[in-house]
Amino acid sequence: MANLELLVIEVAYALPDSQKVILLTVVSGATIAEAIQLSGILTIFPEIDLAKQRVGVFGKLKKLTDLVEAGDRIEIYRPLVIEPKEARRLRVMQKKNAGSRNSR
Repeated sequence: MANLELLVIEVAYALPDSQKVILLTVVSGATIAEAIQLSGILTIFPEIDLAKQRVGVFGKLKKLTDLVEAGDRIEIYRPLVIEPKEARRLRVMQKKNAGSRNSR
């Protein structure tokens, strides 16, 4: 029987007002999907839908089938409420509007 290496990893999920980071140990060869399942985070946050939400490790997008490595922090990303370009456009418009009101 081959010796299985144990890997210490984290699974993280954040909401606007809180975050949960779960430290766990998995065997080498575990996938990101398996680690997420083992973490129990899907029970804590039943709204997570891995068929729709993206995942990553330290900010880099990954596939659920990718293997975890020791020290990985698996992050489950919430869907975007607004596209980044649209958010920037709205901020610029708000600044322009605020500036025109202040110059009166």
